[in-house]
Amino acid sequence: MQNENKLGVMPIKKLIWDMSLPIIASMLVQALYNIVDSVFVSWVSEASLTAVSLAFPAQNLMISLSAGTAVGVNALMGRALGAKQQKRADTVAVNGLFLAFVGFLLCAVLGLSLSDLFFRSQTDVEEIVQMGNQYLHIVMGCSIGLFGQMMLERLLQGTGHSVLSMYTQGAGALINLILDPVFIFLFDLGVAGAAIATVTGQICACVFALVLNLKKNPEIHLVFRGFQPDWRIIGSIYAIGLPSVVMMAIGSVMTFLMNKILITYHSARETAATAFGIYFKLNSFVFMPVFGLNNGVIPIIAYNYGAQQRGRMIETIKRSALYASCVMILGMAIFQIVPGTLLKIFKATDTMMAVGIPALRIISLSFCLAGACIALGGSFQALGKSIYSLIVSFIRQLVLLIPAAFVLAQIGHNSGNDNLVWWCYPIAEIFSLGVTLLCYRRLYRTLISKLPLNGSEGA
Repeated sequence: MQNENKLGVMPIKKLIWDMSLPIIASMLVQALYNIVDSVFVSWVSEASLTAVSLAFPAQNLMISLSAGTAVGVNALMGRALGAKQQKRADTVAVNGLFLAFVGFLLCAVLGLSLSDLFFRSQTDVEEIVQMGNQYLHIVMGCSIGLFGQMMLERLLQGTGHSVLSMYTQGAGALINLILDPVFIFLFDLGVAGAAIATVTGQICACVFALVLNLKKNPEIHLVFRGFQPDWRIIGSIYAIGLPSVVMMAIGSVMTFLMNKILITYHSARETAATAFGIYFKLNSFVFMPVFGLNNGVIPIIAYNYGAQQRGRMIETIKRSALYASCVMILGMAIFQIVPGTLLKIFKATDTMMAVGIPALRIISLSFCLAGACIALGGSFQALGKSIYSLIVSFIRQLVLLIPAAFVLAQIGHNSGNDNLVWWCYPIAEIFSLGVTLLCYRRLYRTLISKLPLNGSEGA
């Protein structure tokens, strides 16, 4: 730490793109993998795609735990580096890897023991249940690669080495893309083959990220000899990260309940749930760049908070909100103009097209508001106020979206207009933006405004 970290000195406009573009690129590759993975599965059968779609809430719950923990580690480590506390930064990093291993063990046990109950609570189609069990048993039982990759990549990003994290994500996604057709078609393993390709890519990326952290990341030192968990550090990690875990897990609950509503009240039943799953695959091309921008911005805000640089923090937040909104508006335009073309990628049947086209157009209206919500949520996480993000997410998805979907689905079922259910997304997004702005106003008054403008005031 003899030289000043670029997070504290590089011009913000250049720094945001320097930190974010590699992450955005790797996340776009990841989004491509998600879509291609589902496309290959859809070529097997619609039932196969339905099984993978219904598995998404459980799979996302696992991702929520790994990503939320990494958020806590990233923010805590960034603040320690900004305050020039090298030993504390190293301790945070090593304890983060310990938590990643514990998370893997937990998800493996849950996936292997509760998978069948999970699928039978959503559908009574035996073929879908059996294929879904095969998929979840593999992706959750072998999730060590996911947890390790997630944490190790965040260590690279949190110390300013976003390009290196791009290499690891890109390598994992590329391996996955290559192995998908091999396992799915050549070995005729179907959805199980897709799962095997997924975990193989994750494990390879995890190993690659570990090597890069040990060899190419001088900002932190990963020393495992004589390691013992530091429960105070772990408590601090989850004080920041647990709201993020819960916030993302709420998305899993929302998806599960939405699938139940669609299968119960939509005339197309499983096809409607599958169309909803396709929407989540497609929207990753819109949301992943914004999440990549967010992941690049969080270390900048956290570092400059530790360095007491209010001016740099505010400029970062403003620019990230603007950039995120631009990306989301572009995504909305694409969903409005060519929804049918997007659905045809998945060999959509006529029924799927009839359900999916209005769904994509209506849901995407919420995109233009979501960008600012995501960007401001990143500032909450970076400043240790993830509870605000949790409040917004809870209100949006469980207090507003699901009840609205339930009511609209029943009205649509009784009136013969199934498309009404999709309007729950724009309705929920309008209110969540208002709540987000109120939370940011409070954060600015109580924390940000009290910092010196450039780190020198009051020194």
